[in-house]
Amino acid sequence: MRLTVESTSSLRFDDGSPVRAASAIAPFGDGWLVVQDDATHAAWWRGDAITAVRVVEAVDGLEEFSSAAGTKHLKPDFEAACAITADSVLLLGSGSSDARMRASLVTPGSFTVADLTPVYHRVAEAIGGPVTDLNLEGACPAGDTLRWFQRGNAAAGTPTARVSVSLPALLSALTGGADEVKVTDMRRYDLGTVDGVALAVTDAVTLPDGRILVSAAAEDAPNAIDDGPVIASALALLDDDRVLDVAEIPLGADGAYKVEGLAVAGELPGGVRLVAVVDADDTSVASSRLTLSLRW
Repeated sequence: MRLTVESTSSLRFDDGSPVRAASAIAPFGDGWLVVQDDATHAAWWRGDAITAVRVVEAVDGLEEFSSAAGTKHLKPDFEAACAITADSVLLLGSGSSDARMRASLVTPGSFTVADLTPVYHRVAEAIGGPVTDLNLEGACPAGDTLRWFQRGNAAAGTPTARVSVSLPALLSALTGGADEVKVTDMRRYDLGTVDGVALAVTDAVTLPDGRILVSAAAEDAPNAIDDGPVIASALALLDDDRVLDVAEIPLGADGAYKVEGLAVAGELPGGVRLVAVVDADDTSVASSRLTLSLRW
């Protein structure tokens, strides 16, 4: 695969405040919904405008969360987002704690939040580790099935993997019935290493031909919650349980991009154009958006 970074820019709301901790991106109405994993609002990016969209109620009166404030444990940590219709996006928490085992179905004028704890415990059982090691960072539809990806961590002994759930059943669970959602079809992936640090999935999208493209980061982190230095990031092309190819994302001016959100923006001859969002791991720094072209 041949990968090119076509453009980069900062993500800021119309009032000048930074879009924090961008963790996912999905088509939304006439623009894109960019998820902030440490806030109660997402960013609706339309043309040159970026406005806030609430995705969950305030937690203990707080709208933003951080390690510095001692509130990181309260954040919803929505890490995966996939479009359900032209005007609705499903957000999924990463797992590992009660606060992170929720889903939110977001529309331009409303949101529905549900506790999916039984589903997350079933995912952990399928992957073969404790629920506290879950770090589910990517999800994408394949027909009526949702492919849900675990971001592995070699230091913690957790694999990069994915499971499958019925998308209609998961959507039904937003109004009750999480016990009925079955988790099947577990697959594990080896995406390789960079300077001894394993690449692990940070997001996933379904390509027009049905294959899956994932973003991945080589982050030297001690566990599923704490951040670490990012050595490199890459895109990997998957076909069921096979890794077909891996292309490293060129370094930026400040080093490796920590790409955490990925979406298909259009097709190219022999490839696709992608839009990606980058988490700066610094609440004072605006997240970045990248335009990428990928050809095979």
